[in-house]
Amino acid sequence: MRAWQSPDVPSLEKFGSGPVVSIFDTASGTVEETSPEGTARLYVCGITPYDATHMGHAATYVAFDLLNRAWRDAGHTVRYVQNVTDVDDPLLERANATGADWRDLAEEQTELFRADMEALRSLAPDAYIGAVESIPLAVQLIKRLRDRGFVYEVDGDLYFSAQADPRFGRVSGLSEQQMVEIFPDRGGDPERPGKKHPLDWLLWRAERPGEPAWDSELGRGRPGWHVECSSIALEYLGEAFDVQGGGSDLVFPHHEMSASEGQAATGGTPFARAYMHAGMVAYEGEKMSKSRGNLVFVSRLRQSGTDPMAIRLALLGHHYRSDWEWTDEDLSRAESRLAEWRAGADRACEADAERLVAEVRRHLANDLDAPAALAAIDVWATTAEGDGEGCGDVCDLLDARLGIRL
Repeated sequence: MRAWQSPDVPSLEKFGSGPVVSIFDTASGTVEETSPEGTARLYVCGITPYDATHMGHAATYVAFDLLNRAWRDAGHTVRYVQNVTDVDDPLLERANATGADWRDLAEEQTELFRADMEALRSLAPDAYIGAVESIPLAVQLIKRLRDRGFVYEVDGDLYFSAQADPRFGRVSGLSEQQMVEIFPDRGGDPERPGKKHPLDWLLWRAERPGEPAWDSELGRGRPGWHVECSSIALEYLGEAFDVQGGGSDLVFPHHEMSASEGQAATGGTPFARAYMHAGMVAYEGEKMSKSRGNLVFVSRLRQSGTDPMAIRLALLGHHYRSDWEWTDEDLSRAESRLAEWRAGADRACEADAERLVAEVRRHLANDLDAPAALAAIDVWATTAEGDGEGCGDVCDLLDARLGIRL
């Protein structure tokens, strides 16, 4: 599957390399330095392509774009992989409800997502992989797990045994009882007859009438949700990659279970070295979600004439880990801020750049603290004096580190 066109990223090499980047690791519960050995490897769970791209989506992918840019500025080559869950129960349910062909719906919404990411100047993944095209990878991973004795059958479906991975539960930090209580609301089936343990999960769904299915060595059917990501990550990033990322709603079960599949298949090698999660975005008092229908879309704002840079600034105004609520005031503040920055750029002088580069880098190295970086730039914008000849370096800084083109 093709990704979108990445923007050109200005170099800040004249100011030396950026600092080591620290992020909050969900599994350890602490802010820790990232320490890629060679290429920095990042896997971010992508969209299920319907109702794209709402602000919750956008906030998540802008957060990981900050990490990608921070690593690059620190001198790392980055290998970034993202999936698209272009076949799954929620997508099929939406297609049935609207009378659309699920394939057409997936492609239409994926293309909309591409256009939105390009407008927001998010760097494209190096590998952008759809669930359908990754089915052979999932089949091979399931076979590996079966060969190790971690898979069993229930009425033609294949399940993974949660007890096969001694690390199961370490990503989320949830107790077994907490996981059992949450699981039914997040796609799980703890009470299905024939399962050996309530938390065992589906690897391969045998064909059902009216549902898409593919021939495979496992029979005719399709993969479960979690094995899609674990198989793609292992294939395109390898074992113990640097960061597994996504929204905080994916911590359990998705990231917990994907990690266990990868670890069981590789004999206990950690799936990822750290787990980074973006907070949830609410609207009108509730979490912004497809099921509630309380969505604000990037594409609709763009179509109404809103500058995509203002949308991105509105997102950057909240720390990536925070849960927050989208309001019209968020966008108004961002538009005013963008105007002030552009006015500051018209007055800027060369002497402003070196201090500001160091300050912005310092804030973004500290768990990607974009709000603090924005505040530093606000001071620059309101105090800049000169003839506008020195904006080049500051404009490059904003573009390279924040993805904001003035």
